[in-house]
Amino acid sequence: MPAPALGPLELAALLAVARLGDDAYGLAVRRDLAARTGRDYSVGAVYTTLQRLEDKGLLRSRASEPLPVRGGRSRRYFALTGAGAQALDAARRHAAAVWAGVGPI
Repeated sequence: MPAPALGPLELAALLAVARLGDDAYGLAVRRDLAARTGRDYSVGAVYTTLQRLEDKGLLRSRASEPLPVRGGRSRRYFALTGAGAQALDAARRHAAAVWAGVGPI
């Protein structure tokens, strides 16, 4: 089965989750995306993208215990699935194939 097609934000979010490892929760992913892309994505755009990636089977999520402060909320942590790692590998190979043979511009 071919890897699902990924949009630019989906690919960037998958890479952010891979980079962040065990610390990949929504706000951390949003900060990573902003730092690497120079764009300030809305919270809704980031969570919608993460949910879409989970629906595609590329991510899985879990809720943490509530934060130890009054009114503390739980965080939703994300992790790559095997299919997510394969999708990243396929995206890397695709980009390398497209760029193959192009010298300095």
